[in-house]
Amino acid sequence: MKYIMLLVLFLSLGGCSGGSSKDNITNLLKEWVGKTILYPSNCYFTVYGKDTVKHSMWDAQYKIVNYVDSMGCLSCKLNLSKWKVFIVELDSIYTGKTTTALFLSSKRRKEILHLLKRENFDYPICIDEADSFNKLNHFPTEPAYQTFLLDEDDKVLAIGNPINNPKVKELYLKIIQGEKVAQEKETEVINTKVAIDKTSISLGRFDWQKEQKVTFTLKNTGNKPLVVQDINTSCGCTSVSYSKEPVQPGRELNLEVTYKAEHPEHFNKTLTVYCNTESSPLILKIMGDAE
Repeated sequence: MKYIMLLVLFLSLGGCSGGSSKDNITNLLKEWVGKTILYPSNCYFTVYGKDTVKHSMWDAQYKIVNYVDSMGCLSCKLNLSKWKVFIVELDSIYTGKTTTALFLSSKRRKEILHLLKRENFDYPICIDEADSFNKLNHFPTEPAYQTFLLDEDDKVLAIGNPINNPKVKELYLKIIQGEKVAQEKETEVINTKVAIDKTSISLGRFDWQKEQKVTFTLKNTGNKPLVVQDINTSCGCTSVSYSKEPVQPGRELNLEVTYKAEHPEHFNKTLTVYCNTESSPLILKIMGDAE
């Protein structure tokens, strides 16, 4: 399909490829784009894990379906705060035309309900304890390829996580709007150069109930303005604040990172910075022991 080459570009250069080569991504997209997603007969949606509700996905023209497996940090994988912002954006622009469905395969029900309440996520979610959804479809194992844009017949139009990759989000919205999608030319991007004071920071040992803050500094060492398009964090416990203004050549940009542990743990969190540099996305890390 006409979106495959753009998706290959966005997924391989957008920091979401999990190390996959372009050939592997191309083969995966050829396998999945146009494929029909199947739903288990016991597919029930709830709000805060209580009452069963009817999801609008069955009537929508476009559907964004996100599957999350039970491995690792649920808060990091779910990223409920970002999904909430994205759902609100979709609802305000495309009322009744598109919907989002989150499927979570996990038996850690108490942890899930805690996360839903903490993030005040009052949208329907399917808690699939038997992993029936995945067993029917055999989704790719990499989280980057477990989100799909579907048409009204549940056929896959595009793959990629729009809340983690701004280019994928842009492509999704163009498809939904019915815009003509053309192959992007990398030469059209005005790039600059950037120097980072450090790419990883250790917070050492600290009381897990105390909020921690660190700063990364980016310096524009090129001759064009530096523009940070988006910053994705690997966990809801990590947030970043920064100036959205373009950084002129020779000037610096501070990324103020806040980490609030949910419980005692050893952590290693990633920040993915999307900007107009050849080395984009920039990968930054914070680590430590919350005790």
